[in-house]
Amino acid sequence: MTRFGELFDMSFTDMVQEAFIKCVKSVDKGIDPRDIEAAWFGQWSGGGLVGQGALSGSSLASIVGNLEMSVTRTENGCPTGSDAFRNACLGVASGVYDVVLAMGAEKMRDKPGVESLIAAGGGGGGIFGFHPSWVLGTGGPVLGALYATRQMHDFGYSMEDFARVAVKNHHNGTLCPYAHYRFEVSPQAVLDSPVVCWPLHLLDCCPQTDGAACAILCRADQAKRYTDKPVYVLGSSTGLDHQNNWDKTSFTEMAATVRASRKAFQMAGIGPDDLDIAEVHDCFSNVELLDVEDIGICRKGEAARALADGEFARDGRLPVNPSGGLKAHGHPIGATGLGQICEIYWQLREENEGDRQVRLKNGIALQHNVGGNSFSVSCVNILSRTP
Repeated sequence: MTRFGELFDMSFTDMVQEAFIKCVKSVDKGIDPRDIEAAWFGQWSGGGLVGQGALSGSSLASIVGNLEMSVTRTENGCPTGSDAFRNACLGVASGVYDVVLAMGAEKMRDKPGVESLIAAGGGGGGIFGFHPSWVLGTGGPVLGALYATRQMHDFGYSMEDFARVAVKNHHNGTLCPYAHYRFEVSPQAVLDSPVVCWPLHLLDCCPQTDGAACAILCRADQAKRYTDKPVYVLGSSTGLDHQNNWDKTSFTEMAATVRASRKAFQMAGIGPDDLDIAEVHDCFSNVELLDVEDIGICRKGEAARALADGEFARDGRLPVNPSGGLKAHGHPIGATGLGQICEIYWQLREENEGDRQVRLKNGIALQHNVGGNSFSVSCVNILSRTP
């Protein structure tokens, strides 16, 4: 993984090459890059942000210098990177390939904020046969606020509850050398920051970020050729919901996350209580509370209390977003999920120093993203130290 942030000193190609070279060099027993038979390349923007065009699979093959591998470009909203990883898993599980690559990258900060937000558009769903949400003003913070106000109405959640998510994740980000934001915030600082869309403040929202991240996957029975400490994929699934808000049945639950996590747990043969770590999609602070409830880490309406009691802290019952989450680590959309995968890989291999390393019991972790039009798609991957 590259560092995440405003990488004005790096081109898109620079980021992809750095992530790929670091990945290859990190393989304990070494790997010949020519052994990689196929790749899935996650890129969300399609060129709207930096004029790079909707890059095809050949662009990745050219950048990493392997024209013999098959490459598929994927785009699936905010879960783009994690779905590229899922498809790479399926490529190996199908028996067609032995060694594959999942790569995600995004350049979001080479245009000024206003231009990049307009280029990014919104996620509210179209009502005129296209996507006019940027005209109507229903971009990401507005969608997050719809859920936040309903959480407040139904569960009694408060802006202070949301602020605690930002405080926790900014603290975690200070310990992560790859994080976009590496500074602490106080609850009052969050509440005093400008309101973006009530009840969400500026410090409730994740940043726009540049970055790249990738992972090499192989058949489980060949893993020991490359390392004595492999990380295994136990479960992987996407889940969907209606893309139009008026078709949804709840604004205190993201049905896409419920479906994705249920199917991933079924595939893995475990439950939420077996997890040691969860990297979840906190594009807005209130969304993390939705995530842990929808995944089943706690019951509906109980996430705010569990957070306040320290259950999701680095030394708590189940550390949530030890990387800093999207809120502090950053959200380069195509790379976000694979950045979470990298964090989990390092945590499960216990490669972090000092307080950055969380305690492990079962050696099992979950990675999650949700997004697309009106949070209509989610992807969940479950990883383990043992097969």
